Amino acid sequence: MSDLKTSAVEVNGFPCRVWTKGSGPKVGFLAGLGGLPRWLPFLNELAKTRTVIAPSLPGYPGGGTGHSVLDTHLDWVLAVRQLIDKAGLAGCDLIGASVGGAFAAEMAAIFPGQVKRLALLAPFGLFDEKDPATDPWAQRRDAVPGLMCADADKWSELVAPPEGANSVEWPIEMVRASEAAARAFWPLGATKLEKRLGLIEVPTLLLWGEKDAVLPPSYARKFAGYLKGTAKIETVPGAGHLAYLDRPEAVARAVLAHFS
Repeated sequence: MSDLKTSAVEVNGFPCRVWTKGSGPKVGFLAGLGGLPRWLPFLNELAKTRTVIAPSLPGYPGGGTGHSVLDTHLDWVLAVRQLIDKAGLAGCDLIGASVGGAFAAEMAAIFPGQVKRLALLAPFGLFDEKDPATDPWAQRRDAVPGLMCADADKWSELVAPPEGANSVEWPIEMVRASEAAARAFWPLGATKLEKRLGLIEVPTLLLWGEKDAVLPPSYARKFAGYLKGTAKIETVPGAGHLAYLDRPEAVARAVLAHFS
């Protein structure tokens, strides 16, 4: 397996970090809530057989302050389109999780040539009043780890200051990441994505953590009902909303099987 490489691309005049590791066909990853403060075991599993490219979304760790100029949902979609293009992921397999999953779905719907195959891990974008999602921005700080992961320690490990981080600046970066997600998805992640899901024709995996406390696993069937292309639904036992943190090997196995 190759070493982790760090580069940067410019989106709307702001730099966004891009991490690359592995060999083989390219696969992109758009992270969920919390972003990518560090390289993850899940990505290491993928990198055993694929070249993993993980760009940071504007405002998220590694994404600078580019979220500050994104005022509408369309602004965000076009920024992610730039990120996909400049990271070298156009036409490749794409994984999107949580908030990143909503953007991955938008890419496959609006720019069909951008995505070869799609894996969505508990994506945002829909809202059902009869089966409401949990608002992650309305929670007490001590409740967030258990909301994001079945094993709360996994979230705490994700957002802990990485090696070399400034102890004063790091909490500000994490608040910025939450603000960036809120700018795109508040309230309750409802972006009317259902109006565009019918444009997705590529094979799509819908993967949900069995214990997702943010988006009920029943949302997988809602997503599948809108898709035009083939959809496969899988549930990860013992995993929460960010299933790739709770069960990295199992999620990587399911994703790679779908892409094969």
